[in-house]
Amino acid sequence: MPEVRRSFCRFCHANCAMLVTIDEGRVTKVQGDPDDPVFGGYTCIKGRQLPEAHHGPQRLTVSRKRVDGAFQDIAMETALDEIGARLSAIIAEHGPHAVAVYGGTYAFQNSAGVGSAMAFAQGLGTRNIYTSVTLDQPAKVYTTMRYGNWMGGMHTFAEADVAFFIGNNPIVSHYGPPGGLPPFSPSRRLRDALDKGLKLIVADPRESDVAALAHIHLPVRPGEDPAMLAGIIHVILSEGLYDKGFVQQYVDGLDDLQRAVADFTPAVAAARAGVDEAQLVAAARMFATGTKGVVSTGTGPEMAGQGTLTQYLVSSLNILCGRFCREGEKSSIPRVFTAVSPRRAQVSPPMALYGEGFPASRIRGLTHLGMEMPCNVLADEMLTPGEGQIRALIVIGGNPVVAFPDQDKMTRALGGLDLLVCIDVNAESATAKRSDYILAPTMCLEREDISNLSEWWYEIPYARYTEAMIDAPGDLIEEWEMLWGLAHRIGSPIPLAGGPCPMDEKPSKQTFLDLMTAGCVVAPGQVRADTVDGQAVIYPDLHPIVEAGDPDAPGRFDLCAGAMPDQLIAYATADQPAPDFPYRMVSRRSRHRFNSTGQNLPALTAKRTTNPAFLHPDDMARIPCSEGDIVRIRSAAGEVVAEARAATGMRPGVVSMAHAFGGPDVGPDEVRTRGNSTNRLVSESVRYDPITGQSLQSAIPVAITPA
Repeated sequence: MPEVRRSFCRFCHANCAMLVTIDEGRVTKVQGDPDDPVFGGYTCIKGRQLPEAHHGPQRLTVSRKRVDGAFQDIAMETALDEIGARLSAIIAEHGPHAVAVYGGTYAFQNSAGVGSAMAFAQGLGTRNIYTSVTLDQPAKVYTTMRYGNWMGGMHTFAEADVAFFIGNNPIVSHYGPPGGLPPFSPSRRLRDALDKGLKLIVADPRESDVAALAHIHLPVRPGEDPAMLAGIIHVILSEGLYDKGFVQQYVDGLDDLQRAVADFTPAVAAARAGVDEAQLVAAARMFATGTKGVVSTGTGPEMAGQGTLTQYLVSSLNILCGRFCREGEKSSIPRVFTAVSPRRAQVSPPMALYGEGFPASRIRGLTHLGMEMPCNVLADEMLTPGEGQIRALIVIGGNPVVAFPDQDKMTRALGGLDLLVCIDVNAESATAKRSDYILAPTMCLEREDISNLSEWWYEIPYARYTEAMIDAPGDLIEEWEMLWGLAHRIGSPIPLAGGPCPMDEKPSKQTFLDLMTAGCVVAPGQVRADTVDGQAVIYPDLHPIVEAGDPDAPGRFDLCAGAMPDQLIAYATADQPAPDFPYRMVSRRSRHRFNSTGQNLPALTAKRTTNPAFLHPDDMARIPCSEGDIVRIRSAAGEVVAEARAATGMRPGVVSMAHAFGGPDVGPDEVRTRGNSTNRLVSESVRYDPITGQSLQSAIPVAITPA
């Protein structure tokens, strides 16, 4: 008889609660759990493909080794023996920095994935740990800590009466930064909030799903988000709409910010940003006169060439309007598996995150951002000879060939390695096909996990510990077990928050998670013990209340940190891009993919096989091209071809394409069935953010002609 069990999805970071139907050891159906208090039965089309993802013929169920240019099956323990020996030899000859670890999107979907990757790299002593965070949104990390952090937390979407989304379409992306729209049934959550009176402002060069619901839609010119934000701040300051009491008590640098936005009058800012002046002023007043709610961004604005400046202005806008939980209120985003931190009505001192005592790359003067090296130095670190050159790379659930800028350079860099190891369920990914070893991991319904990734969006103390639903279909283990196996063979430690991981005998997953999250509110093992029938565990008594601030605490928000006011003034006078490239390409998310994941699942490819170039019909007439024609898109760095699609909601002069499609071996004849990689249009060494290393991956100047 089929059995129905509760678990949660790990196709993306939303971690939707689901009911899993199991029949004779196979998953036959997944559906939303209507009894879950957060998700209420919601799932997306991607998550509903978990049965096919687990049992379909496309899945890799045995590890492989490249021999004479072709792959052969290899037993897991044998593969780990060989990889461990090769890593030991590389470290002995070239030192630990010769080894790099990259945790991609799917490293985050295993609750032990990124934690074990960082601990493994730390144990080796290599500075070369990379994750996808620095690929698309490093400025969020930088600005959150660099300008001071409110210890009580920001307002949540649940309590907001106004919301401002910039380049963020969470109905499709299932991504909302803290304070933004949570990825839990996002369309329903947003419509319910609008019905209750939420005022919504959206800035986006296209009429996205959320923009279509907005009270004010600002179709901002790609790359000009700082002008729009500076104009909005100008209005709020000149009209005295900011929270004067909060600013006086907790904020430094107001005069410098006011000086920097002085020239961004509504008329000037609107002209530069390409929006209506009256709408810009209305948006400023609507946001500032709300009582609760924050401004948040997606990855697009951060990848548009002024990411740190944009995030600085976003932080400034939230700070000026005092959009934080106050003494006596419930603190936002309570978290369960994260280390306990004081929740007080005060500003924590800024943290150094860049260039201040952190390990440095050999490339472009960039350093660690927090614990990790910026992704946009990885290719050059592999290609540049000398001491510290990366000679071995372990890729966990990632696909650098299609995810990183400058696809040709990344392909060359991977090809020159002494050792490339990919942990992937898809042997046909553009990166895995170039590896020396492909290690086949278990998938989500075959392992235990906790909801530590998604808890950064939960508005209540909600936690899950799920058991494995089915057995793995072969010689498969988890990613963290592979890293433990390699460290065991090399003789390297794995330092965790709760102390060193046992290395004489492999610990259980629960033991590993307990050590990894030591100091958290409730240990994973306790959540497991508290779990009944696979349901979420909610700890209402542990929801922190914001305590009074320490009157002697020195912390204040510093709006001058990083010389950002001067950066805004420099932006105002900077030369504009040459007219040789009259269009701007912006990134977008696909409803049927999660970055490069999902391209091999039949139900998803049936919806769309390519990443079309969406254009306004007037632009299609100017090019000229018709619906379905192949067009050539050229930038200063390279060119791609794509299938043209008309989109009346697109801003004229803008072309929009999803990222992480195609590969270096995709020819023009295959673009309709495989798509093309927009990263062929960008270089990580030109027009990059000097603080985070973020390259220009959206708002790319391009020219478009018929192919």
